[in-house]
Amino acid sequence: MTQNRKPSPTVLRWALAFVVAVPWQVAAQVSPPPVEQSAPQLAASPKALFEFDSTSVKFSLNSLMRTLRDGRHEGWVLAAYPDPKTSRPLIGAGFSLDVEESDHPQNDPLNPHAFIEPSSAQLWQVAGLDPARLQRILGQFDRNLSKWNKKTYRKKIKANKVPPDVTDAEAMDLLRVSALQSIHNARAYCRNFDRLTAAQQMALSQLVYQMGVNLEEFTQFLALLNNEFPVIEDVSPSNLNSLNQTEHWKAVQLSLIQSQWARRYSTRAISVISMFDPNYAENPNAAEKQVKAVLRPPKKRHRKNPNVASGFLLLPAQEPRINSESFENLLRNIVLTSPDSLPDRAPLDYSRGLFRNFKLLCFIAEGKKGVQR
Repeated sequence: MTQNRKPSPTVLRWALAFVVAVPWQVAAQVSPPPVEQSAPQLAASPKALFEFDSTSVKFSLNSLMRTLRDGRHEGWVLAAYPDPKTSRPLIGAGFSLDVEESDHPQNDPLNPHAFIEPSSAQLWQVAGLDPARLQRILGQFDRNLSKWNKKTYRKKIKANKVPPDVTDAEAMDLLRVSALQSIHNARAYCRNFDRLTAAQQMALSQLVYQMGVNLEEFTQFLALLNNEFPVIEDVSPSNLNSLNQTEHWKAVQLSLIQSQWARRYSTRAISVISMFDPNYAENPNAAEKQVKAVLRPPKKRHRKNPNVASGFLLLPAQEPRINSESFENLLRNIVLTSPDSLPDRAPLDYSRGLFRNFKLLCFIAEGKKGVQR
């Protein structure tokens, strides 16, 4: 007969950390109530980019452009080169050369800003460049791509064996127009854009620049970004550490940390996600370290450990293994008996899945602990 054993204090402490953080994961996954949709607005003209007032944002446009040019982000190439994923032509700091104009309706009735999704040819003209020249560049790119494969093409680009198609100044003009489009569309994605911190505005603009219309697929992130939690304004530092603020922005960051984008572009993701921390300006390095500690890197092949069973928590020798059903029952008991205590991290070994969750949940719990101190 199997004898029931009481869980040790070590197990209880770890499990309680899980309980404290889980509601934020669950809350982030709850869809907002359906709202009556108004008729989609027509997309604005690309000429609106000329009318954009860069002083209306809290960060420097030059700072955004400098960041996008950095090798850890888009990089800087003066010849047309293939996108590493789609093989479509890019130039400068990732400016797409063959995007068609598209309709991007504003489906948020509380956001008055329309999206601008012009074609590459339109943006090329807005930047003051000759349309016929764009066609010549695209023709040469197609010939090169058919002659070389994508991998060879990119190797030649890195070795500077492909002659430039634009000057440095022309590439800057394209980057400026694209950056302004991203800022404009960032407002359309976030109804409280004007109330975000400078770092948060810049982070959202970077996401829009890299993903474009694909950011619509980040439904959980956008729902959290646009919910009714208060957002940071220009207030005193003593008000920055409110409980709601800290936990809300931890949930926003977590929604990005768990994405395929963050795992695929981990270096860039750490930089961008950390900027959503409301205290980022006080200590950027600390904000980046917090994200880096929980961001799962791309999967690497390792020899399986025969002592680790998938789906189970591996405890020290004196502790029994706990399956998911008994673990859930254990959590219920802890919530009822010890709801106010918050444990420190337990020095245990975990199976891959639970260890991943443990790190993510500690990321949220640390923010809550920092507020309560």
